[in-house]
Amino acid sequence: MHWITYEYKGTQHLGALLPNGTEIASLSDLGIERSFHNMIDFISSVTEEELQRAEQLWKKATSGSLSLEEVRLLAPISRPIHDILCVGINYRAHQEETEDFFRLQDKKDEQHIYFSKRACRISGPGEEIASYPELDPCMDYEAELAVIIGKEGRNIPPEQAEDYIFGYSVFNDITSRAIQKKHIQWLRGKSLDGYAVMGPAIVHKSQLPFPLELDLSCYVNGELRQQSNTRLLIADLPTIISELSQCMTLEPGDIIATGTPAGVGMSFDPPRFLKSGDEVLCKIESVGQLHNRIK
Repeated sequence: MHWITYEYKGTQHLGALLPNGTEIASLSDLGIERSFHNMIDFISSVTEEELQRAEQLWKKATSGSLSLEEVRLLAPISRPIHDILCVGINYRAHQEETEDFFRLQDKKDEQHIYFSKRACRISGPGEEIASYPELDPCMDYEAELAVIIGKEGRNIPPEQAEDYIFGYSVFNDITSRAIQKKHIQWLRGKSLDGYAVMGPAIVHKSQLPFPLELDLSCYVNGELRQQSNTRLLIADLPTIISELSQCMTLEPGDIIATGTPAGVGMSFDPPRFLKSGDEVLCKIESVGQLHNRIK
């Protein structure tokens, strides 16, 4: 199921995007009569029985309460409970294209790179993304698969990792490259307001076979810039979840951005950074399409 957060007549609601891709089912349409404060509350509180009943009704639904045209889709999680957990340099081709920029040696025998991305608010699908050319003109895109944690866990064995996943979403890890390089530690260059972009939905894990092998791509103004598949992740999802959970508790609603493939703007000669008016489209097979314009 494709779980969404949407705004209708000035009020936020939870629901699901129907298989026809044009209509929305409310929670009550899906047999869930309880109310939830937000998506994190839903992920934390919804029962397996409710999810199974909702999926059965979702598969049978031919129409919904509302059409997409009547609502405004928001990021499925607008305000994360913690900083977003990110994996750096997690596709081999991206490692190769950024070696000079980050002065990285071959990482085959090194630890995986993890860092955090602060986001007091996550930008949603169709939203304009602020740029800060006076602060850093080197604004870059990074299409990534986001993993949404479904239950609390610590010291999770790799073979149990899927049990702790709620679902998946499309994520654009916008980055200011000059700040990122200057400050070495990546948090500041990754964390300008608006730079965390996610949506349009969280696809429940039951919809996708595990391990994931999903095509991922990014277009800028209609031009294909990034193209890869999640089977090419250096650290796969079980490894990421297991390593991050070692003596660190993961909680329902935590977001893990799993890394971006080759083709980012800084890798071109000369670099091809984002500018005002650019249209960015991030796509992940069976998960969704995330479209935004740079303000």
